[in-house]
Amino acid sequence: MRFSSLLLVAASLAGSPLVAQEAPRARDLGIPFPGDPGSLNAITDVAGVRVGHTTIIEGEGELVVGEGPVRTGVTAVIPRTGGYEPVFAGWYSLNGNGEMTGTTWVEESGFLEGPVMITNTHSVGNVHAATIEWSRDAEANHPIAPGIWWSLPVVAETWDGRLNDINGFHVRKEHVFAAIESASSGPVSEGSVGGGTGMVCNSFKGGIGTSSRLVDDYTVGVLVQCNYGRRPELLIAGVPVGQELLDWTPAGGAGGSAGGSEFDGLGSIIVVVATDAPLLPHQLKRLARRAPIGIGRMGGYGSNSSGDIFIAFSTANSGAWNRGGNSTVEMMSNDAISPLLLATAQATEEAITNAMVAARTMVGRDGNMVPGLPHDEVRRILAAHNRLESR
Repeated sequence: MRFSSLLLVAASLAGSPLVAQEAPRARDLGIPFPGDPGSLNAITDVAGVRVGHTTIIEGEGELVVGEGPVRTGVTAVIPRTGGYEPVFAGWYSLNGNGEMTGTTWVEESGFLEGPVMITNTHSVGNVHAATIEWSRDAEANHPIAPGIWWSLPVVAETWDGRLNDINGFHVRKEHVFAAIESASSGPVSEGSVGGGTGMVCNSFKGGIGTSSRLVDDYTVGVLVQCNYGRRPELLIAGVPVGQELLDWTPAGGAGGSAGGSEFDGLGSIIVVVATDAPLLPHQLKRLARRAPIGIGRMGGYGSNSSGDIFIAFSTANSGAWNRGGNSTVEMMSNDAISPLLLATAQATEEAITNAMVAARTMVGRDGNMVPGLPHDEVRRILAAHNRLESR
């Protein structure tokens, strides 16, 4: 088993304040955002929600399929602390060039029955099987009858083949187990971690990002794995930053230009929305449908090659799921839901920006290099447009 030291650190410390606070966040640069974030400005501001990552970084140089270089991982978002208790959920796809398993049952039943797992495109099968095995051994699912047990986990993906040996199937069950078992509340590690390790966003390094919004007595939290878009379309705080960085290249020059990569525009984005507001499945689908508004604020539009898939769940209505008898549930009025829809769009925009700010330059297979978003240049451009806040 070829664990790198970085993998071990990421798996054991995922979600800890030490790791999560190492990377700067968008607000640290003075980037302005509307709305009021929670204390962590993360999906874990929704009580009970936990996040864990396993990050796999091994090797360098020429690609040898099955050996590396490896730049990948897996992320787990767990809706509730404790045992098996499904949550109301809804999902939506803006563009379907991607995968999120288990969503037909989410649509049919209205429930999310386990964690949301996020990884690379060609590791969905391994993560799916491993999540079932973990759930079985942890007795994390409820049997239909004595000796009869089944699971349809939700596993989502984006493509990291620009940097990673994606056909080497390096995400294995021990990585999945580590991500789930390390999941914790508190600050969330962002950037090139977990499933976002090898991802590219708007021609810069992408990955995992998160944000939250407070809406009266409720919280909306968002986590993204962003791997979509091109530099020319990139907006930050409404400013056409990508257009002003068209000719920018990182130190050394390689890998930074906007128009020279065969990979430009290839990719996807996964968005997970959590709330403690008492929403039913059809209302949660409405929240999921607002994630594209946040993406659009940054210039994303759901290109043909992009898998833009979103899932939303509510931690309210504890005890609503059972195998026998009726349940009494609480539902927010549709007339009161608009602030939650706005919060979803706002938190999605900030989560993507956080992912790009946190992710740093990475070199992967065949020496392919993806530059990190240049913080000083972004600050200069925003200041020139009177959009920079003092830190």
